[in-house]
Amino acid sequence: MVVGSRPVSWEDLRQAVVWQGLRDALAVMTPPGNTSLAIVDAGGGSGGFAVPLAEQGHRVTVVDPSPDSLASLDRRAAERGVTHLVAARQGDLSTLPGIVGAASCDVLLCHTVLEVVDEPARALAAAALVLRPGGLLSIVAANRDAVVLARALAGRFAEAQYALADPGGRCGTSDPAHRFDARALAGMVRDAGADVIAIHGVRVFADLVPGALVDGDPSAAERLLRLEIAASSRRPFRDLATQLHVLAHRNAG
Repeated sequence: MVVGSRPVSWEDLRQAVVWQGLRDALAVMTPPGNTSLAIVDAGGGSGGFAVPLAEQGHRVTVVDPSPDSLASLDRRAAERGVTHLVAARQGDLSTLPGIVGAASCDVLLCHTVLEVVDEPARALAAAALVLRPGGLLSIVAANRDAVVLARALAGRFAEAQYALADPGGRCGTSDPAHRFDARALAGMVRDAGADVIAIHGVRVFADLVPGALVDGDPSAAERLLRLEIAASSRRPFRDLATQLHVLAHRNAG
């Protein structure tokens, strides 16, 4: 498959569902003549989402605890000519309102962050305060059900059974990561004051298909990408994806 003028890559396969959901939601928020939104990317690192969004004309503030990642963000933004639209701030999810201000943005990205914070529900509730009423919340988080399947397929049966029983989806006592099923994520979003509008599975098949089946056949990559998108909103496939993508609107309350 060709993305723009280039063949599809594994990174395209990994992110296609997130980008499609985000583009569709942003299109509703940007009527003709008003295409610039204020976006905060919490844990946005080196700008994998921030810089492409800035290239579309949006104003993006990346908040990340890593100085090295923020330095990479600055370099990437400079290379793409969008430094005037990208701001870097050091900080974490729970302190977001103090960094960018409450009710200060139209869109909050919280991608692959909830897995690594100490108290995900509390951190998300604090972070959501930066959204204006009606603002868009985009969450990407590790799927608990998928890790059970992945560990079992790898022959790590004890870890799979541990993750199946553990409320946080950990694979053992030394596993620090939090993982969530769709119901848990939706509940956290509601508790944070937002209404879920869509849940999609990210990488339903891409992490299970051997790379050799795709690397030597560009048409196979195209077919796999189309399959990923088609299956992303259908259960049970959605609920077995490596990650879950939740889109929600902050309510007025």
